[in-house]
Amino acid sequence: MVFLNIPLFVRARGPDEFWRKRRIFKLAAHYRSRTRNVYSFAIRSVHRALAYATKGRKLKKLDMAQLWTTRVEAGCQQYGVGLETFKEGLTRTSILLNRKMLSDLAIWEPRSFEALVKISRERSAVEGFPDIKQRSAFNQVYGLRNLKLD
Repeated sequence: MVFLNIPLFVRARGPDEFWRKRRIFKLAAHYRSRTRNVYSFAIRSVHRALAYATKGRKLKKLDMAQLWTTRVEAGCQQYGVGLETFKEGLTRTSILLNRKMLSDLAIWEPRSFEALVKISRERSAVEGFPDIKQRSAFNQVYGLRNLKLD
């Protein structure tokens, strides 16, 4: 293709423009009416949708974290232990599980979660947390040496 002057060279965008528009139209393929077929409308809608998708990914992470916290808190309430006491007791017994794993245990493995709550409760009672007034009968079964009181 031979361009005789600069304005003709600038106007001829060639294949780059085709593929750029094609990418936008592919993203807008499921839209209705002119937002699907007209490039100026399509690009506006696609940019807005991509901005919402970016925000949505962050909000999804926050929603899941809140759900996990709610599930763990509900599991702790079943056994009469506060969430902060439970987490602090687990940390002091060197049981390092994140919120997602704890919520999965609370939902799908209630006995394992109950064992974790009892271990946390014992540790809290031994160290004298204000929320825990009395120790349970748990230490008679497992023994205090499992709590690592070093």
